[in-house]
Amino acid sequence: MTRLIHALSEISDAYDALFVDLWGCVHDGVRALPDACAALVAYRATGGTVVLVTNSPRPRGDVERQLRHFGVPDAAWDTIATSGDSARAAMFRGVVGRRVWFVGQPQEGLFFEPIKVVDNPVEITRVALDEAEGIVCTGPFDPLADPAVMRPQFLAARTRGLKLLCANPDIVVDRGAVREWCAGALARLYTEMGGESLYFGKPHPPIYDLARRRLAALGRDVERHRILAIGDGAQTDIRGAMGEDIDSLFITGGLAAAETRTSGQPDTGALAAYLAREEIAPTYAIGHLR
Repeated sequence: MTRLIHALSEISDAYDALFVDLWGCVHDGVRALPDACAALVAYRATGGTVVLVTNSPRPRGDVERQLRHFGVPDAAWDTIATSGDSARAAMFRGVVGRRVWFVGQPQEGLFFEPIKVVDNPVEITRVALDEAEGIVCTGPFDPLADPAVMRPQFLAARTRGLKLLCANPDIVVDRGAVREWCAGALARLYTEMGGESLYFGKPHPPIYDLARRRLAALGRDVERHRILAIGDGAQTDIRGAMGEDIDSLFITGGLAAAETRTSGQPDTGALAAYLAREEIAPTYAIGHLR
């Protein structure tokens, strides 16, 4: 049964490492969330390790720069594992071919920069859809447009048997007060149309493997029962933690704020109904990370 808590400090002694989601937990897509940052700084001061595990399609260095821009202090985290880095490694291993059609924002071109962790990487060339061997998707061309606008292109791609590499399995994200579509929405549509989508972020195993490698690089060998995953995504953060058999803390005041009637803390009845509907069982829940 999910336990409602009021502060991370109530349970933090039981964990040596945190796998912490970013958007909706540590920042809102515009600025840092001060209480969350303070809680992570305090946790690290006791000897705990914080791995930021994000479905951002961006490389780790780009996410680090974004965090500083938002005002997240360096003292709040130790290392970062991004869906983008996990997906980039797969792309440079050739999982969707060498000639790819890119779906995403112009500023996400960093996705195609060389990566050092892949031996003998294939050379990737961005081409038009009719010349492509596969699709690389970091997000919609227009994050406010209904994903269905991609149906004609996806029909052509599916007919040719192209695989879609999804660099961000999130369906939606809230940028401040504006809800935007993510790459996961396009990958879901492509799959529903009969295409094959490949995922590398939460809730899928590759990003957790990357997070554990990041821990190991810090000299930390942490057993599963001493890791706590924190996030606001029912089908990404919490579903992923359940799949990895690690404990989780559900932030109800993020994507599910309306459904859980979170104002400070969630309404217990609304929370129970939401968890049942989503078929998830987080270990703990809290309105906002603090």
